[in-house]
Amino acid sequence: MNEEFDDVWDAIEDDPVEREKLKLQSRLMDALCDFIKSEGLTQKEAAKRLGVTQPRISDLTRGKIDLFAIDSLVAMLAAAGLHIEVQIGKAA
Repeated sequence: MNEEFDDVWDAIEDDPVEREKLKLQSRLMDALCDFIKSEGLTQKEAAKRLGVTQPRISDLTRGKIDLFAIDSLVAMLAAAGLHIEVQIGKAA
């Protein structure tokens, strides 16, 4: 039987707390990668703008989610001049 999921994290993470954390981290990382791409920044330029090292940007663009805490992603988004909006709804 094939199950359908709204999000990849719903399929691979059973713990609801960890699942929501991963969803948030993933979306923050996506926003940062989109910013880097839309600005046409090299990893070195992105690192300078976001206040981190070039290897950190490499980890970000490679999707190494386990290496990023939510607070560090928020700091990078703020350094990029991006605004975060949050929506909260009931779980399905």
